[in-house]
Amino acid sequence: MKSKKKKSKENLSNIDRLTQKLNINDMKLEEFLDTLDGFKDTFFDNPELEMELLLSNGFPIELKGDYIYLKTSKTAFYNQTFCVVDIETNGSDVNKGQIIELGAVKYKEGKIIDSFDSLVYARDVPKYIQEVTNITPRMLEDAPRIQNVLKEFKLFLSDDVFVAHDIKFDYNFISNSFLKYDLGKLENRKLCTIALARRTIDAQRYGLGFLKELLNINIDNHHRAYSDALSTTYILEESLKNLPQDVKTTEDLILFSKSNNIINKEIRER
Repeated sequence: MKSKKKKSKENLSNIDRLTQKLNINDMKLEEFLDTLDGFKDTFFDNPELEMELLLSNGFPIELKGDYIYLKTSKTAFYNQTFCVVDIETNGSDVNKGQIIELGAVKYKEGKIIDSFDSLVYARDVPKYIQEVTNITPRMLEDAPRIQNVLKEFKLFLSDDVFVAHDIKFDYNFISNSFLKYDLGKLENRKLCTIALARRTIDAQRYGLGFLKELLNINIDNHHRAYSDALSTTYILEESLKNLPQDVKTTEDLILFSKSNNIINKEIRER
């Protein structure tokens, strides 16, 4: 058991370890910079520059006096701005394909406060992608280029919590797209609505289509980025209504979404 725990800690990324520390206690700026200086595989040798890079890549830290704190560990989840994201792509690998549509909804304090919706220029859209999304090459002929959309979206996202239904695909594809076009990468805190729904909504399945039907979310254009981001926002809203009382901060919420508190017994036993 000890070796497994040790291995698990060794597999944590620099950001994971930093987040764990900051979620326990604020750090003196000097200690924070020393911690960054001790990390391997940083982009800069200078910890001050590395800190600026983290800020520009959406890691939600702030300096108050002589201390660095993690904003998501202080912010009540109700007051947190969540950026709910969905993408459509013309391939599953960022080296062979690209985003062809990006949609996002900002949600805070029980209401939608902003939105982002853009098609993206691409010369090729495979037939099966056209059939699923109804996005054709002609629709993309006058759309903005991928670099411009990514730049605009990075500004839109800021350091908000990145939310998606199946977080791994959307988060990694966008992060890898940022890297491909020299825009840094994603370091935002993230929340998966599939994981959260399993702990807050009693359902037989947790795919987006099934939950939309279960929750009477009447939004058309399934498999279009903005529509799916909007549907996911309403799933997030429903999940937030059903949290246990001990979930108070955004970090509490993120940890709860990864817990063993799965509602549906059948799902738990799979």
